[in-house]
Amino acid sequence: MRASNFNIECVQCPRLAGFLKDVRKQYPDYYGKPVPAFGDPQARLCIVGLAPGMHGANATGRPFTGDHAGIILYKTLHKFGFASKATSVSADDSLKLINCRITNAVKCLPPQNKPVGAEVNTCNSWLAQELEALPEDYVIIALGGIAHKSVIKALGLKQADYTFGHDQLHKFDRGVLIDSYHCSRYNTNTKRLTTLMFEAVFKRAKKLLEKL
Repeated sequence: MRASNFNIECVQCPRLAGFLKDVRKQYPDYYGKPVPAFGDPQARLCIVGLAPGMHGANATGRPFTGDHAGIILYKTLHKFGFASKATSVSADDSLKLINCRITNAVKCLPPQNKPVGAEVNTCNSWLAQELEALPEDYVIIALGGIAHKSVIKALGLKQADYTFGHDQLHKFDRGVLIDSYHCSRYNTNTKRLTTLMFEAVFKRAKKLLEKL
């Protein structure tokens, strides 16, 4: 199966489906559904985040669009040639990704931005389809520990063999995975993740794409 089979009407996780129903009542102008990936399914760079943010992807319908993390991510993507513009404000703006695809481990907005394990596992089938569709010699960037674990599970690998660590590189038969701390407001405000640290990950990814 391919990533195009993704269903924006998915209600497999009762807690998330119920929460989204309530959110749509509170914010009727928001997108308020499972958020599909953004970018070419055949792109060689795939970025995996955690889940849509309340006033970001849940509002706009595009991953990392409309919130703090998105401001940082798209600015970085543009700097390294993976996006046509440095800012992403809505799903229908003119921004284009270049050899890049962005998705999330969990497609629905979770309460308090914290999906439970069962929800992460249920949504993993969609991520597995997306990763299966990637071309040979891909580079995946996992933003945060949950995204990292979701990628490993989606690839059918053992978690114990691949530990998360910022700028940690993991090699697979068809490509590589680079871990990064998530570009969340908390991580950037506390300096757990600095601009130089985040940009180093994308600089490394770009060099790998040129070599693979």
